[in-house]
Amino acid sequence: MRILLIAYEFPPSPSPQSLRWAYLSRELHRLGHEVHVLTIDLGGSTPGLPELPLGVVVHRTYPGHVRGLVALRRRYRERTRPASVAAVSASPHMPSRGGWSHRVSAALQRFGEYLWFPDLRGEWYARGRSRMTDLLATVQPDVVISSHEPATTLQLGLLAKQAGFGWIADLADPVLATYTPSRWKAKAHRLEADVCNHADHVLVTTPSARQLLRARHGGLAPITVLTQGFDDRAPSGGDASERGDGPLELLYTGSFYSFRTADVLLRAVLDTQGTRLNIATIRVPDAIRAASRQHPDRIRLLGFLPHSDALAWQRKADVLVNLANRDTTQVPGKCYEYMGAGRPILHLGTDPDDAVAQQVLDRNRGWTCVPDPGAIACQLRQLVQLRSEGRLTQGLSLERSGVAEFGWSRLAQQLDALLHERRAGAAG
Repeated sequence: MRILLIAYEFPPSPSPQSLRWAYLSRELHRLGHEVHVLTIDLGGSTPGLPELPLGVVVHRTYPGHVRGLVALRRRYRERTRPASVAAVSASPHMPSRGGWSHRVSAALQRFGEYLWFPDLRGEWYARGRSRMTDLLATVQPDVVISSHEPATTLQLGLLAKQAGFGWIADLADPVLATYTPSRWKAKAHRLEADVCNHADHVLVTTPSARQLLRARHGGLAPITVLTQGFDDRAPSGGDASERGDGPLELLYTGSFYSFRTADVLLRAVLDTQGTRLNIATIRVPDAIRAASRQHPDRIRLLGFLPHSDALAWQRKADVLVNLANRDTTQVPGKCYEYMGAGRPILHLGTDPDDAVAQQVLDRNRGWTCVPDPGAIACQLRQLVQLRSEGRLTQGLSLERSGVAEFGWSRLAQQLDALLHERRAGAAG
C-alpha cells in the first residue's frame, strides 16, 4: 500500500512525534508498505535517532523564512565545527540548550503564535500545501496520514480528503489543549471538529483523548487508540547491578515545565544518603543547574542525550523516575520507553485518575509516591536498603513480555491491520 505521511515533526527533529513516526515508518516499511514522507528541511542532523530504511522516501520542503534561517544556521554550524568538537558534540554528553540563543528562539516562538496558526510552524502551510498537491498527483497514495502536531498537517489532510484521497488523522493530543493560545482556541475547536467529522479514521494515544473528542464533537470518524511505544528491536534491560556499594542511580530523561518541576525530587535526593539523580534533558532549569553545581556528587547532568544513548542509560539505571503531568490522563512517550527498558519505575504522583500510576501499579513495574519531599525521601531510603541487599527488583514484573503490546513493531501491526480493513471497506 502506498502511504503519504504528512509529518512536520520528523527526523532530524528529536520530538516525541518525530520519534513516533520514525519508528512507525520503519515498521510499516518492514511490513511491505511504500512510505513517502512530506516534511520540512530542518537542517543539520541529530545523532542517535532511529535509522530509516532506504525504502522510506522523504520529501523535504522549505519550512518558511524563520525556521529556514534556523535550518541554515544548523547546517553552517555543522559544516564549520572542527572535527574534534563535532566528535564531542556527538557524544552522550551534548550540552543542554540555554543562554542567548535559547532566549531568541523562545521569543521567535512567542512572536510566531500571533502571526500563524497554531504557532510558528504554521508558516509552512503554503509551501506544504503546494508540495502535497504535487505528491498527490505523482505518488497517488492509497492513504494520506497526518501527524499532529502541528495542526498544519491536519489542515493539509483535510485538503487531501477533499481531493478524494483516503485520510487518517494521527491526532495524538487534541488540537484544542490547555496550552493553546487564547486567540486560536475557537479555530482549534473548529479544526478538531472537522477532523472528527471528515477523516476516515482518527488515531489518539490514550483512551481519555478518545473520550474527550467524542464528548466535544461526536463525529463520524472511528477513533482508535494507538499508544506511544518503545523500540522492541533494541536490547532489553538487565545492565544494572542488583547489588552494589555505589549510590542508587536514579535517572530522569525528558523535559521540565512550569507544571512538571523537579523541586521536590531534588530536595528528597539531597536529603537521602546513597542516592544520585542523573538528569538528561534538552533544557536545564536554573534550580537544577544550581543544585548540580553545589552537589555534583548527588546531581549529575547528562546534557541532551542522543535518543539511542538515552535508551542505553535507561537500561542501566537502578530506578527510572517519572514526574506526573498536570493532565493525569496523558502518558508521556518516555513512560513506554521506561517500561521497555526493563528497569523499575518510580512515579511521583498518586492521583486515582493518573494513567501512568495505573500502568506502573497494574503491570507491577515499580512504585508510586506522593510528590512530597519527606515521602520521596522515605521511599528512596527503602530502595537504597533493598539494593544493598540485592532485592531491588524482587517482586516486580519487569520482563518485556509484560508490555509487548507497546513495542513499535506490534503497534505497526495494529496500524497495518487498520489500513487493510479501511481499504477492504472502501472496496466493498
